[in-house]
Amino acid sequence: MSVAVLLLLGLGLLEAEGRRNRCYFNRAQEHCVCYKLSEETIGSIIQCLPATVVEFQGGDLEKYIAFPVRDPDSSTIETLDSLIIQKVIIGNVLVPEILLARVLRFFSYTHVQELAFESCIFEGTGDWSDMDGQNLPILSLSFHNVTSAPLTGQEQAFSSLSGWLGTLEELAVTGSRITSLPCAISKVFRALRSLDLAQNSLGDRSLTPSFCQGAFPQLQELSLRHNNLRSYHNVCKGVELLPGLQQLDLSHNELLADPSSSCQWPAALRHFNLSNTGLDEVPTPLPPNLKVLDMSHNHLHAVDISLSSLKKLFLNQNLLQAVPSIRNYPMLDTLHLDNNSITELPRDEVKLLGRLQDVAVADNPFNCSCSGARALQAVAAAGHLGQGWPGDYRCQSPAQYQGWPVARVPVSALRCDPAAVVAPICVTLALLGLAGA
Repeated sequence: MSVAVLLLLGLGLLEAEGRRNRCYFNRAQEHCVCYKLSEETIGSIIQCLPATVVEFQGGDLEKYIAFPVRDPDSSTIETLDSLIIQKVIIGNVLVPEILLARVLRFFSYTHVQELAFESCIFEGTGDWSDMDGQNLPILSLSFHNVTSAPLTGQEQAFSSLSGWLGTLEELAVTGSRITSLPCAISKVFRALRSLDLAQNSLGDRSLTPSFCQGAFPQLQELSLRHNNLRSYHNVCKGVELLPGLQQLDLSHNELLADPSSSCQWPAALRHFNLSNTGLDEVPTPLPPNLKVLDMSHNHLHAVDISLSSLKKLFLNQNLLQAVPSIRNYPMLDTLHLDNNSITELPRDEVKLLGRLQDVAVADNPFNCSCSGARALQAVAAAGHLGQGWPGDYRCQSPAQYQGWPVARVPVSALRCDPAAVVAPICVTLALLGLAGA
């Protein structure tokens, strides 16, 4: 078998139950999926040559551990260089690390930029010495729902891979029960811009060693959602050595606010996601230069903060009874307050709300008194109420309008301010009477 074929297989000399042993090419999506691929049925992989994404599913690779992998000759290198494959996905397979170590370097002859492993088991120990100083074109690497040996103790392997990992720009290790990243390993990723560690088992104490001095020096985006984080203060201390961090996602962690916290978040932080974190008060301090703040799906009763640079604020699915003062956010253009306990928009805030580009206040228990209905209708008339208007804006009170769409509540001057209408009429009639006399 040629090296070119081995690389096309990736780690995909695969067998899968219930599938025909062939590849399927979706021309519209330029996506090719191979099931139950073997040496006998390798001819079908030719279908994948026009694909930009090739996916291998299933199998057992242990029988290929002893397979000889030789350095490619010039014709093989030319063949590999001609392929247009940009992404390789390997799923539902047991991966002997010794085989992975032998094959990985052949990606250097391709244009593959993304490599993903899904629901795989990594077994054994690979000899990574051949990767010393080796560069690969792969810039994005992801692992989802994978099982492997603990990262602690594998520092030498990562050192051998540092020539490649030091140029990697995106890394995702999700749903894989990761508890920590050793500091020495974190320092290898010198060019990483995006790191996704969602759905793991990271705790407060694991962050400081994972993001130690010198770790991930270029990191801009970090996702820690769905982990075991508890202390807002400890998370802040854990990431304070990431000077370039611009986006941080802490959603779906049960966080406790620390009133006395004096930690300083990275000054570059602009996007902060605290949704679904169980907060019943706004934690402090917040990053001072935020542009986007998401505190939706919490238990907040009030929001009294000032952020001069904030542009987007998401507070839907909370327990708010009042609209936070727009004056505290002079740059704001988006405000979402759906599914709270707000009954009325304050009169002095209506004009300010009308200046925003996107306002959402659907599914609140609105009081459709004249002032309440009029305020919502005025914001809607300015064209700033987003999705949900008018169907999801309904009155809870007073009784005669309960269940009515707010848009249908009459707010005419004759109904809502009869004195303002009747008084001029009376004055006019009185003047006419005097003139007639």
